[in-house]
Amino acid sequence: MATVRDARPDERYGRSADERADRKLKIVGAVLGAGLLGVVAWAGFSYVAEQKVSGRVIAFKAVSENAIEVHLEVRKDRDSTGVCTVRSQAEDGSEVGRKDFTFDQRQKQVDEVVTVRTTKRATTATVVECKASDG
Repeated sequence: MATVRDARPDERYGRSADERADRKLKIVGAVLGAGLLGVVAWAGFSYVAEQKVSGRVIAFKAVSENAIEVHLEVRKDRDSTGVCTVRSQAEDGSEVGRKDFTFDQRQKQVDEVVTVRTTKRATTATVVECKASDG
């Protein structure tokens, strides 16, 4: 019995057009993927490079029905002045206090406990944003 061949022998006729097209698509996909990865890396780096001041809440404690103490850690350039906005919320999620704090110490990292006045008992505190001060 003879076996029937479905395809041509590659060594005699070369690769098929489908294989050449697959190779081109793989190359184009790899180039586009590398380009996309480069754009994402550039966008992420430029976003981080623009942030001159950053802050985070280390701890917080409600000291009364109308105030919450917040321990902040602020990172900035030694010679810059930063302004961080802190927001406090009640148990139901409503905002009960908001205040801007200025950090002009000549340090790269500032740890400070600040007090935010509230309209009712606060259960959490977060940093909304930190930015470099213009003046």
